[in-house]
Amino acid sequence: MNQDLQPYIINLLKGCLKNDRISQRDLYKHFYGYGLSISLRYADSRDEAVELLNEAFMKIFKNLKKFDFAKPFKPWFRRIIINTCINNFRKKKIEFRAEMEEADDHATPEEVLSGISYQEILDMIRKLSPAYRAVFNLYIIEGYKHEEIAEMLGISIGASKSNLSRAKKQMQVILKEYFQEDYERTGER
Repeated sequence: MNQDLQPYIINLLKGCLKNDRISQRDLYKHFYGYGLSISLRYADSRDEAVELLNEAFMKIFKNLKKFDFAKPFKPWFRRIIINTCINNFRKKKIEFRAEMEEADDHATPEEVLSGISYQEILDMIRKLSPAYRAVFNLYIIEGYKHEEIAEMLGISIGASKSNLSRAKKQMQVILKEYFQEDYERTGER
């Protein structure tokens, strides 16, 4: 058993292996917030994020026998949520491949952000097109390399890089609009 797992979590996981509904409910409650924070980054809405999270939990309960108790649970859980979100993206957006392949490869300077809430950042990320949002999340937030993203999404490495570049450009426009609106709201002209 992995020493990183708390006895409480270990007991929940063992209960889930036995299809104990109370253990499943408690595991769900324990990891709901963490899981939702991941699925919100990929979903178009909060409702869709909850659906994706629920789908991921169903996969977790179904495949828990494959979990290696010698390893930490949280990264395994995170990976299942991300894969569920990516699979949903593939199902919903078959045409995303053409959009990704058409993207240009232009680098843009990054800017430092401060004073923006987590929810405001999520709202800005949701304004990106689904193709750009997927690459942006996987690269910037999840830390995957372009080679991994290309394999996960079934696109070329160049398409991954160019979509990240375009996502950054779109985010710059979104941020400029946000700060302009904020500036105008405060009346500091």
